[in-house]
Amino acid sequence: MGKPTGFLEYKREQAPYRNPIERINDWQELNNSLPEEKLKEQAARCMECGTPFCHSGMIINGVASGCPNHNLPPEWNDLVYRGLWKEAFQRLVKINNFPEFTGRVCPALCEGACTGGLIGSPVTVKNIECAIIDRAFEEGWLKPQPPVKRTGKKVAVVGSGPAGLAAAAQLNKAGHWVTVFERADRVGGLLMYGIPNMKLDKKYVQRRVELMEAEGIKFLTGTEVGKNYPAKELLKEFDAVVLCGGATKPRDLAIEGRNLKGVHFAVEFLSANTKSLLDTNLEDGNFISAQDKDVIVIGGGDTGTDCVGTSLRHRCKSVTQLEIMPQLPLERGSNNPWPEYPRVHKVDYGQQEAAAIFGEDPRQYCITAKKFVGDEQGQLKEVHTVKVEWVKDDLGRFTPREIAGTEKVWPAQLVLLAMGFTGPEETLFEQLGVERDERSNAKAEYGKFATNLEGVFSAGDMRRGQSLVIWAINEGRGAARECDRYLMGSTNLL
Repeated sequence: MGKPTGFLEYKREQAPYRNPIERINDWQELNNSLPEEKLKEQAARCMECGTPFCHSGMIINGVASGCPNHNLPPEWNDLVYRGLWKEAFQRLVKINNFPEFTGRVCPALCEGACTGGLIGSPVTVKNIECAIIDRAFEEGWLKPQPPVKRTGKKVAVVGSGPAGLAAAAQLNKAGHWVTVFERADRVGGLLMYGIPNMKLDKKYVQRRVELMEAEGIKFLTGTEVGKNYPAKELLKEFDAVVLCGGATKPRDLAIEGRNLKGVHFAVEFLSANTKSLLDTNLEDGNFISAQDKDVIVIGGGDTGTDCVGTSLRHRCKSVTQLEIMPQLPLERGSNNPWPEYPRVHKVDYGQQEAAAIFGEDPRQYCITAKKFVGDEQGQLKEVHTVKVEWVKDDLGRFTPREIAGTEKVWPAQLVLLAMGFTGPEETLFEQLGVERDERSNAKAEYGKFATNLEGVFSAGDMRRGQSLVIWAINEGRGAARECDRYLMGSTNLL
């Protein structure tokens, strides 16, 4: 696996981001790439560790340790180190349908469980993964591979996010005729409209969609099942259905002033921006602009960071990110040992850019919004906040308690609510009669993915709740496997 002494000879190097002051002037991807020799050195750091936790996908303390999709970094790291790029590509795509997506947007659970990280720095798995698939496209190794034989079975996949695309790709591979329903005007779901262009250039999404179309998959855009396409028609027209509609109901903040102009869900802000960018390079004005505004982003995580980065590209006057939770430690705590995913403080691209422009990280911790205040025209002008401390209640659970005397008023003309999602929308479930679990998701056991309706399966965020792209791919593949088994009595899908 790589070079036996590589982890001693070479230090970890990541593909660097472009200069923050440069990159906020465009919507191009953040990353520069490492040259081939550097990539080989990084691949050489992959140790012969005996038990490679990087692809274990174990759940420890409620979080995946290692890749949930059981990717095989030791194998393709070794092949990259030896210069066998095509062979590395062949190993990479055995498990992951879309490395060009995960290689750009995945938080790299594999690296969190890397044995190298136990005593030093983990291998740069994510960078190498992205380099392999990008080279495969450049070299022409990825060509349409429609199935040699068709089964005659028809399958509908509802939703074209990562779960839906993975399910469609696998079911098509098995020889079924697959139709993917997407309510937006472009295919890709969260990959297209949920992730900003600087993190995932949409040309990569479109490139993959075109490849899938050439392999025989049919995409119907502008078609919302349950609205302009009756849900029960799916049961009449198709032999099986896989529901991958995502968890698209954003979590709201029910405080005074919520209905003021200028308070928006993050998903509205981000999706409209990407659509306008793709349609007219933002010239049509059909987006929520942060230009010359004091912006308050409520919520951390990737979505909050994306709101910060997008606001900066709009030329906002200021940007502040409010997080109710305390700042994570700079290093692993004793309660977060390897190979658990490291819960440590990170500075992501948006915070890095804000610090470069305004001189400091925009995040404020242990703080919560109490009310929004507007002017006579109903336009937001202020956010009132208070600091909190986390204390244990009578049941031993940590809860936030307001700290008297810490009230503050922030000028704001735009608030973006980036507090996650509560679950899928109800219309589709209600029309089909799909049972839901206590969290309002489709009730379908992991590993089986079957709903209460015969021939109807569910996967991704619609089944498990808001999660990662790699989990969506894992679930889409799993649902395809069980759908194929249902249709044919057995399956060869992984």
